[in-house]
Amino acid sequence: MKLNVIIPCYNEAGNIELMHEKLTECLKDIKYELIFINDGSKDGTLKTLRQLSERDERVRYVSFSRNFGKEAAMLAGLEKSRGDYCVILDADL
Repeated sequence: MKLNVIIPCYNEAGNIELMHEKLTECLKDIKYELIFINDGSKDGTLKTLRQLSERDERVRYVSFSRNFGKEAAMLAGLEKSRGDYCVILDADL
């Protein structure tokens, strides 16, 4: 069994590292993948996601060219999902 956690992000650079830390801690006993969706953020969200994905092979991300809204971000995450189960969480913890 593999769980995909889909996390839409809009200007969440300050929350992503903590979100990753908490999820990694909670999910340590199962197989999972974190899929962050950068919904056209104007802060350092994309840079943080790039760095995080380089450090952790369980992290993937999709980056939109502009803000399309949370629903589009959730759909993109579901489309990129490769797991058996999906859950969608807000990036602001």
